[in-house]
Amino acid sequence: QLQLVESGGGLVQPGGSLKLSCAASGFTLDTYYIRWFRQAPGKEREGVSCISSSGTYVNYLDSVRGRFVISRDKAKNTVYLQMNSLKPEDTAMYYCAATSGSNYLCSGAWVTYATDYWGKGTLVTVSS
Repeated sequence: QLQLVESGGGLVQPGGSLKLSCAASGFTLDTYYIRWFRQAPGKEREGVSCISSSGTYVNYLDSVRGRFVISRDKAKNTVYLQMNSLKPEDTAMYYCAATSGSNYLCSGAWVTYATDYWGKGTLVTVSS
């Protein structure tokens, strides 16, 4: 009953945009920081972005900084990843991950921290 569900993936041309959603059911995300990960076939999983429980602090993978924007809507119990100026190398399965922590700032080694809940992923394909 406690789960994260990603949506919003699909096929988009280079330079296009997509907005991913990560919706929680069975629990509230208010005290969780959220990270987006992605993994392409045959490649290592990499951290894409992070947002603190308050929404005040964010961080990004260097290759997406300036193109992607992470945000959260507490009323909807949902976290978003707005993806702009998409490139073929952004093609991957995108996963959201929730970790309990009200004081985490998405700093330091945020990619390596443990996850309490994983979504099952949404596929993003950037191709012409």
